[in-house]
Amino acid sequence: MAAYFERLDETSFRATVHVQGAWNDEEQHVAPALGLMVHALERAHARRTDTPLQLSRVAFDILGVMPIDVVELTTRVVRPGRTIELVEAVLSHGGRPAVIGRAWFLSTADTAALAGSRLPPPPGRDDLERWDTSEVWPGRFVNTVETLRHQVEPGRAWAWMRPLVPLLEGETVSPTARLIGVVDIVNGLTVRASPDAVHFPNVDLTAHLLREPVGEWFAADTTVSFGPSGLGLTHTILHDDAGPLGTVSQSLTVRPR
Repeated sequence: MAAYFERLDETSFRATVHVQGAWNDEEQHVAPALGLMVHALERAHARRTDTPLQLSRVAFDILGVMPIDVVELTTRVVRPGRTIELVEAVLSHGGRPAVIGRAWFLSTADTAALAGSRLPPPPGRDDLERWDTSEVWPGRFVNTVETLRHQVEPGRAWAWMRPLVPLLEGETVSPTARLIGVVDIVNGLTVRASPDAVHFPNVDLTAHLLREPVGEWFAADTTVSFGPSGLGLTHTILHDDAGPLGTVSQSLTVRPR
């Protein structure tokens, strides 16, 4: 199966049909684009140093939609440093910025003796049933992620997920870029109301990580909340086979149809 993107040159990438979105099948689902941005940020960071730092937080602001077409990606250092660095990526289409992402890279240290978390563990994959996302969502992207899910109630669910499509044709990407390339899908994991009745796209995504992911699968403990005046929040605790991994938050614009 082809990748989500094909590289054309250092800063240009062609999106494939696998990025087809859920809100509009003529537009990109933003998830793979976010992973592509993390890949570019990590690649640029590795070129600048012999002692790479680790990605701790990445925050994206989604400025607009993108057609399934060629996109351009640039990076810059906002705050250089040997132990702490803030970097920025801008993803554009036709010269118009569509997503801006900023990432903190922090120094590594041996804190294994201090490691621990009280975040509740997910159910095992054997305890969850396969969920056909196309029952709720159109578009090809949702079908490129294998999903095992237990829905507690609308707006609350556990799931294990793994992408079945590479992020970028012919290039190795980090486990972090691979994770970020699909994690935006959690906003549609457990809908509070049918997308036919209400639209609730996210305008941002912020991920905080405890470490680099391991393995093919990641787990999502997801809660979707709607406020009384058109605002919403999707909050997810991330796990993988090694334990707690981090969190993802998405701010929603809730629009009854």
